[in-house]
Amino acid sequence: MDLQKIDLQKTLWYKKPAADFNHALPVGNGRIGGMVYGGTASELISLNEDSIWSGGRRERNNPDALEGFREVRSLLKEGRISEAEKIAFEKMQGVTYNSRHYMPLGKLRIEMDFEGKAREYIRMLDLERAVASVSFTANDVKYEREVFVSAPDNVLAVHIKSSEPGMVNVKAILEGRDDYYDDCRPCKENAIMYNGGTGSRSGISFAAVLGASSVGGRVYTLGGKLIAENADEVTFVMSVGTSFYHGESYEESAVLDAEYAMECSCEELMYRHINDYRELFSRVSIDLEDNSEGGSSLPTDERLNRLNGDEGDYKECKLAIMDAGLMALYFNYGRYLMISASRPGSQAMNLQGIWNEDMWPAWGSRYTVNVNTQMNYWPAEVCNLSECHMPLFDLIERMREPGRKTAKEMYGCNGFVCHHNTDIWGDTAPQDLWMPSTIWPMGAAWLCLHIYEHYLFTGDKEFLSEKYDTMREAALFFTEYLMENDEGYLVTGPSLSPENTYRTADGTEGCLCLGPAMDTEIITALFSAVAESSDILGRDEEFAGKLREMLQKLPPLKIGKYGQIQEWAEDYDEVEAGHRHVSHLFALHPADIITPSKTPGLAKAARATLVRRLIHGSGHIGWSRAWIMNMWARLGDGGMAYEHMRQLLAGSTSPNMLNSHPPFQIDGNFGGTAAVAECLLQSHGGEIHLLPALPTPWKNGSISGLCARGGFEVSIKWKDGKLLEADILSVNGGMCNVRCGEAVSVSSPEGAVDARTDGSVVSFMTNPGQTYCLRI
Repeated sequence: MDLQKIDLQKTLWYKKPAADFNHALPVGNGRIGGMVYGGTASELISLNEDSIWSGGRRERNNPDALEGFREVRSLLKEGRISEAEKIAFEKMQGVTYNSRHYMPLGKLRIEMDFEGKAREYIRMLDLERAVASVSFTANDVKYEREVFVSAPDNVLAVHIKSSEPGMVNVKAILEGRDDYYDDCRPCKENAIMYNGGTGSRSGISFAAVLGASSVGGRVYTLGGKLIAENADEVTFVMSVGTSFYHGESYEESAVLDAEYAMECSCEELMYRHINDYRELFSRVSIDLEDNSEGGSSLPTDERLNRLNGDEGDYKECKLAIMDAGLMALYFNYGRYLMISASRPGSQAMNLQGIWNEDMWPAWGSRYTVNVNTQMNYWPAEVCNLSECHMPLFDLIERMREPGRKTAKEMYGCNGFVCHHNTDIWGDTAPQDLWMPSTIWPMGAAWLCLHIYEHYLFTGDKEFLSEKYDTMREAALFFTEYLMENDEGYLVTGPSLSPENTYRTADGTEGCLCLGPAMDTEIITALFSAVAESSDILGRDEEFAGKLREMLQKLPPLKIGKYGQIQEWAEDYDEVEAGHRHVSHLFALHPADIITPSKTPGLAKAARATLVRRLIHGSGHIGWSRAWIMNMWARLGDGGMAYEHMRQLLAGSTSPNMLNSHPPFQIDGNFGGTAAVAECLLQSHGGEIHLLPALPTPWKNGSISGLCARGGFEVSIKWKDGKLLEADILSVNGGMCNVRCGEAVSVSSPEGAVDARTDGSVVSFMTNPGQTYCLRI
């Protein structure tokens, strides 16, 4: 392999096949996913389709929940924590503890027959083309295999060719799901159908059709296998239909997709696939100067492992191991994963995106909405992938009707609510039997903030108008649910600080409480977003006024005895001081309630909070470290953001560069991707901040195509750690405020632009579609 011809910031590559799932490479088109193992004589691709979940919708609201809610709230007000938690488990939990979980489609196995031993093996994932490939030589014949999933053609494609004619001999079969499928047999002369269902009276049925065509040789079925003999090239295509998407015609849909794809050459399928993918991927480009001292030329797994240093190395030696290009690769990989796992019309990304090979995955591979699902979509807007955000909004809409029932039956309130998990059906009842997470009514509220974020980045008033009632309904719930505490503040309860446990002064340990800080912060952001949306749209003024009145009665953030942001209404100690969740810093990120410039005292307390958590071991799992990276970037500390990026790669990233909780969770990939962008560009608080937390090791570089709130696209170049120039495309027009830390001139193609400077912020009026250049 000629490394000179490969962009090492856009390519994952390896010298041996994947040993397990954590080495396999992901491909996808939003709906269909595959994990490609890259074997030589035996290839395995683990298959997923995003609507294959374990069954139909469940009605899980506890009939005793409303009574239990009132009892638990009363007990918490009296400080009777253990009694409150006992009743909550009995009366407020879902009557079926679990909602539905995500499941695999199956496995595609391809057996290749060739003479000799495989040599000169290379396995790659090309992020510019979204193609996974394998090449090797056996008995002087070179074999090449490429795998991609086409969004335009709705198929997974596998193309196999040899350097000598007639040397491709393969057998393919669909199987898996621990034998939980119905049939796999021929449906055409050159295709087989694999079908089944996921259980329950209203479960989801599926059918996958695997077809093949060849150049030379012949293709035929034998039993439940698809065979190609003596071919120069073979192309397999696999389509999937499900009753969730296609109703009763799911089998016919799968057959039609496969038939259409088989009428096309592999070149045609590849051409449409790459054009579709590149339109999204090429919007953003990053280049970080290589500082790896040759490390960038290593295979990806060795490149990652290099960051850990050698056994016995001092910490300082490990910190000196750099690879800025690997961080650029990670950023590009995050964008690739989003394009591959979340497209308009697909499902939202779950805990594993769309890639899961277990019938009973960890945490059900559901939508965990106390940070993980939200983190999946943090890069969507800033990385210029707004379309990829759409499946999340579809999921929120699906949650509204179940959420109304949960709000009314559990709490006696109007509006809609969701707890800390949901599923493909929009389940909103409490999930699991785990007190530190289950009774938390903030899931829908946090998700709805993504609606307003989409508007802030795009300025799409039609979208905001369409989704306004969704945000309003989430806010409506809290106008009725909030209670007044002894100090006259409006607080939530029963609730909790996600997954954490406190210890009171008398040693009592508890989870349920009244008015945890995170709840107040989310409600502050939600009420503000709905009130601002009302102003923008010129409607619903009375409700907006009510929200603004209630905002004044929410409790202020408190600074505790360690100089930290208090996590609970009382200054309790954490049972685990290094807990992985840092939920009470929601106000710092993703919200902008705390900022170094506008709330310096709270920003100092936020820093103290992070330091306290970290010295006790927080950030030890991938998504937690990724969130902490974003927080350090918001505090303007590029050094700490960089150190946690390095640790994320060295300690919480599998050989295939997927985030390891462990086990695999994809949220850390997206949190890390968002953090890279956050180091280079921030746009909250009404201003665009260029290079707000540039890490010192990223001495020279550039990035183009990032999006900023207000409807701007931003490209930045820097040298020796200082801004060189920036181009800002104004999509919608309007005032542009830029914080850049340097004196700059502003120009457009028409000439110099009148700009006003106030400290380190330069402001100028923009026209729609015009690009403005800022130069030192």
